[in-house]
Amino acid sequence: MNTSSRIGPNSIIQTVTALEALYGKTKSDALLRKIGQGYLIGNLPKEMVEEAKFHSLVIALQKEIGETSAILKEAGEQTARYLLKVRIPFIFQKFLKLLPHRLAFRLFLFAISKNAWTFAGSGEFTYSMSQPPEITVKVTFPSHPVVGNFYLGTFTTLLQELVNPATKIKPNINKENGNIRCHYQCEI
Repeated sequence: MNTSSRIGPNSIIQTVTALEALYGKTKSDALLRKIGQGYLIGNLPKEMVEEAKFHSLVIALQKEIGETSAILKEAGEQTARYLLKVRIPFIFQKFLKLLPHRLAFRLFLFAISKNAWTFAGSGEFTYSMSQPPEITVKVTFPSHPVVGNFYLGTFTTLLQELVNPATKIKPNINKENGNIRCHYQCEI
């Protein structure tokens, strides 16, 4: 495991934003302080972050509030909206929308695989064109399985926007040999 792997700052930015949307700024700030994450208040990252910071936030939130899947899914959805607005070239977005769904899925996931380190960190990202197509993120950094909801929100939003608005994803997220395997069957 590479403890110095870095991932995009939206993992933290959007998780804190989703927390604030659910609880309000005052209660969220108090919660962040309580779980030892107070350094994030008014100090959200602007550059790549050590993946440990995201996973420690996930673990601390899960331990304190119990159920964080909705927060992490919303954080993933907001991350996808950021990517669509800022990171994925508009011309590529337009091109994908013109293609048949399976071809658009294949081309988009191929492009994602070239930059998967920005969200997988020390983990792994794979996809297959099986029936139905599948995406897998293996989280090798110690975390909590609920983290898979972040990826679920991200992939669902991106695929609905770029491949097919009717895309549905069936997640299967579990611990496996000390890692977290986030497996997503995609109905495109």
